[in-house]
Amino acid sequence: MPNPPWWKNSRGELFVLCQFALFALIIFGPRTLPGLSPWGEAARLAGRVGGGLLLATGLLLGLAGLLNLGRNLTPFITPKTGSVLLEQGAYRLVRHPIYSGLLQMAFGWGLWVGGVLTLANALLLFLLFDRKARREEEILRTVFPGYAAYARRVRRLIPFIY
Repeated sequence: MPNPPWWKNSRGELFVLCQFALFALIIFGPRTLPGLSPWGEAARLAGRVGGGLLLATGLLLGLAGLLNLGRNLTPFITPKTGSVLLEQGAYRLVRHPIYSGLLQMAFGWGLWVGGVLTLANALLLFLLFDRKARREEEILRTVFPGYAAYARRVRRLIPFIY
């Protein structure tokens, strides 16, 4: 049976479109508001150090999530037929390690470039991924009987915190 049209958003297609638009804004969009003074020397240095750490850890977490997920990978909120519930590897740290890694990289990039608007767009990406993860988890709870217990043990997007 064919999938419904993408604009019906049955698999979360609109989430995917929005996340790619936000990725483009974060990477290529304006960094700051006109007239806003640039970060001072100490803030720029702290942004480079903190941003670099977030970029590196986000890349590692996201790649680990990708490798753990393997053939189960899909950008949509509905799991592929025959998928299994993962609770090991990066999925021991956070329920959505790919989203988490991308968020760490987005905030890391915002700090690295010292961009207030870049950080604001990263915050919008966080809100989008949080909503997408919640919708995805509604489906995962029905597909995988052990998901509710897993969700009680492991945080959604920020390891050990949220």
